[in-house]
Amino acid sequence: MPLALDTPLGAEELAGSMLPPLGNRWLHTQAVAERASEASPAVPADERGLLVAAAWLHDIGYAPELRETGFHPLDGARHLEALGAPLRLVRLVAHHSGAVYEAEQRGLTTELAQYEREDSPLLDALIFADMTTGPSGQRFSFEQRMREILIRYESGSAVHTAISNAHPYLAAAVERTRQRLSDQPK
Repeated sequence: MPLALDTPLGAEELAGSMLPPLGNRWLHTQAVAERASEASPAVPADERGLLVAAAWLHDIGYAPELRETGFHPLDGARHLEALGAPLRLVRLVAHHSGAVYEAEQRGLTTELAQYEREDSPLLDALIFADMTTGPSGQRFSFEQRMREILIRYESGSAVHTAISNAHPYLAAAVERTRQRLSDQPK
């Protein structure tokens, strides 16, 4: 029976079959999934499972066997699409955490544009989960995470430039998610 990739359990199983050898990337992925679960009240109830599934799979494109372009959102999305994953899940992985900004730096805008980006509470919450989790699963504020990325990647690199350019977009998504969470009944 094929994995239900748009469910947390199926997504966790696929991620767990590919990412553990990557060490910190696997720790990051597990923590992002946990953070997404905590942020799930920021999205409609019927989308909460998809949010957590997308969190489990957001970095699957880092798996060496999937490396085609070297741009993990695109490589991950292509793999999920080839597996027959639901298109919405594929699109969330393709566009997580401002991927369009890095696609511009890498000359992959046309390839990424094959996957439509949604502007929604769901994508915002996925960005929130990723952008408040450090590279080995630490809990970070958004600004701590941004500083960590800018330190880890050399100035002038595609990632450094992209994350600098994406800062306002990412900050807005994180803030919208925080607001949606604070609007929830206590």
